[in-house]
Parts: sequence; C-alpha cells; structure tokens
Amino acid sequence: MQDTNITDTISDQDIIARILQGEKELYALIVRRYNKRLYRVAMSIINDDAEVEDVMQVAYINAYEKLGTFASRASFSTWLTRILINESLLRLKKRGRSINMNDDKMDTEIYQQNINEVQTPVAKMLNSELKIALEQAIGQLPEKYRTVFVMREIEDMNVAETQECLDISEANVKVRLNRAKAILKESLSQYYTNSDIFHFHLSRCNRVTEEVMKGIETTGISYLELK
Repeated sequence: MQDTNITDTISDQDIIARILQGEKELYALIVRRYNKRLYRVAMSIINDDAEVEDVMQVAYINAYEKLGTFASRASFSTWLTRILINESLLRLKKRGRSINMNDDKMDTEIYQQNINEVQTPVAKMLNSELKIALEQAIGQLPEKYRTVFVMREIEDMNVAETQECLDISEANVKVRLNRAKAILKESLSQYYTNSDIFHFHLSRCNRVTEEVMKGIETTGISYLELK
C-alpha cells in the first residue's frame, strides 16, 4: 500500500509520469486529491447527489484513458475539471436538459430569493441546520451562476482557471459570480465556509476511489506495455 503522506509531497506531474511508467496504482492519489473538487463542481451542474458519484467515476476513468495524451499546456487540475464538466453536461443532455456554459449573453431577469433574516447570534450560525440551508440556497441558483460560484468561492479556483474550465470570458466569470452573490443575499452568503459546503465525507471518498481503481482495471490499459 502506498504511503498516504506522498499525496502532500508529490506533484500531479510526477504522479502522472510514474503512472505512465507503469505505476497505475498511483492513480488512487489523483482520485483522492481531487474528489472534493470534482464532487462540488459536479453538484453545481447536476444538482443531484444520487448521480454525482457515477459522473465522477466516469470522468476519472475517461481522464485515465486519455492520460497518455495529456499535455502540460494547462494544469492537470484544469484538464481533469474540464473532463468532469463535459461529462456532467452530457448527463444533463441525456435528461433532456441543456446548459450552454459558453453563452456570453447574460440573462436579464433578476432572480429573487426570499431568505429570512437570521436572528440568532453568530456563534450559533454555523450549525448543521445552517449548512443545510446554505447548500439548499446554492442548489437553487441557476446552473451557470451556481457553477461559477462553487468553483470560485467554495473551491477557491482563480478567475483564469474558472474561465478556462468553462470556456467563457473573464468578464463573464466575474458577472456570473456577482449575480450568484446577489441571489444568495449578503445576509446569508457571509456565513458560508469553504470546508462545510457540499462536504465530501471520507467514507465516500474511499468508495469513489475504490470504484475508480476497479474501473481502471477493466480498461485493460497498461501504459508500461505501450512503451
């Protein structure tokens, strides 16, 4: 078994290089490293917790199958996130829904949210009920605003990476983020925390990692054999 401490010390590029040399078991480090991000981004698009794990697993396996073609023109995290976004949008299309992430024309309708003012002390705000309320409020955002909000504010991705992942302009990243914040209302948005929203539990992380590694075994791809 690999030392889990390696996750904090080895770069994505080094992991990929070793996988391409035949150490495919190291792909589990990639999965564990990005489970939280992919879960949050997929939830922001699909908004269906029951389907998110499957979308993540497909995205991870697709990325593994294409790993030999990955070029370092973009960061690996951006490349992987775009694969996840494409799979998420494909799922919505299969449901008969469609989101154009590259639509530069912004909606003019102002979405109103009737959020009750919180009367309890700040010390009591960050409890389980508030976490649920926050997740529900974020989940009710229109998809294109929700996705930018999660990527920028929850996942702490910068403007350039968000722009590249969604294939939209820098201006649209900023406009959509501002619109999302306006919808959420200052009275609520000031209390959300990065660590608590769309939390990805360890047991779930283990399950996704195990399923992805099983899926990799069935692909039959061995990069060492291809050399």
